[in-house]
Amino acid sequence: MPRTTPVTTPVAGHAPDTGGRRLPRTLHPVAWWIWALALATAVSRTNNPLLLFLVLAVLGYVVTARRTDAPWARGFTYYLYLALTVVAIRVVFRTVFATGIGPHDHFLFSLPHIATPDWYAGIRLGGPVSLEALLSAATDGLRLACMLCCVGAANTLANPKRALRVLPGALHELGVAVTVAISVAPQLVQSVQRVARARRLRAGRSRGLKALRGIVVPVLEDALERSLRLAAGMDSRGYGRAGGATRRSRRATGALMLLGMCGLCAGVYGLLDATTPTFLGFPAMAAGAVLCVAGLRLGGRRVSRTTYRPDPWLLPEWAVAGVGVLSAVLLFGNVGYNAAELNPSIYPLSWPSLPWVPVLAILLAGTAGFLAPPPTPLHPVVPPRRTEKAEAT
Repeated sequence: MPRTTPVTTPVAGHAPDTGGRRLPRTLHPVAWWIWALALATAVSRTNNPLLLFLVLAVLGYVVTARRTDAPWARGFTYYLYLALTVVAIRVVFRTVFATGIGPHDHFLFSLPHIATPDWYAGIRLGGPVSLEALLSAATDGLRLACMLCCVGAANTLANPKRALRVLPGALHELGVAVTVAISVAPQLVQSVQRVARARRLRAGRSRGLKALRGIVVPVLEDALERSLRLAAGMDSRGYGRAGGATRRSRRATGALMLLGMCGLCAGVYGLLDATTPTFLGFPAMAAGAVLCVAGLRLGGRRVSRTTYRPDPWLLPEWAVAGVGVLSAVLLFGNVGYNAAELNPSIYPLSWPSLPWVPVLAILLAGTAGFLAPPPTPLHPVVPPRRTEKAEAT
């Protein structure tokens, strides 16, 4: 009798053998968020449309290469639609609330002018619209759109439930609430698909509004049953228990967090505005970060919880987070290029230049597409088991 060759089947949740290549695994969600926020910070530094389109291309490549087949990984397209909406709204507002036209501007069209009262002085409704005004509005909207797409890329690549698991203990209740909230929509979609599939198996022929009653009632019943199971599970795990923090500890935590947030806001304002004093930049941001960390550690003492199978932080996490931070540092360093090239002027109208150092910085951030390990499939494919009959054949 021929000898049967044993075949190892992959177990769900574990990486299969890939013959010496990099094993698929889920990258730490904090690494993706650091990468995305650093790239958004770099975007806030420039108004050059060529660099902004390059950022969108990098985001599209990384999301396409490293997203999973999970439900939350399909939302990057909607962020692109939101980005287009932001640009369109910015252009429409600039068109309606006209700011006048210069002698050297390129006239496009004119809207009917609406007279405004004296207390509304300084704002014009309608009037001539120039090409320079529309391009300026589109460029400003494109920068905001790129920042929204950076956040959308982080939401697409990072598992939201795993990201909320690594929150500090002081934000434990907030993390649980947000986890429940973000899981509502995918679960409702799955319930609707289950009910619709069951109706097709039972030869349900009604469609449109007639089929709404047969779908809504089972979906609501499923949602109520799921809520009761969730409430029972949270109650058995001690959620909502009274903490052991004293009134003095709560007041100290609140004061530290409030002062820390004020310091962070002042630091961000100092970095974005070059006319502010020096201490409102990095010193204020560093002091605010220290106060926030102290407040979170003080507030987290009353919460003791364990983490099941914590996500590892290995070399790929350092690489992905590092290339994102390095790209932001290069764009803020003003080394090797003229800072005016990051924010080209439209008056007079001319084609923007493309500085090489920012281009290399953005392309460096795009290396996260292959520095990160391949994502683990949500439903791994199990190869068929070889039998003795197949071996003999």
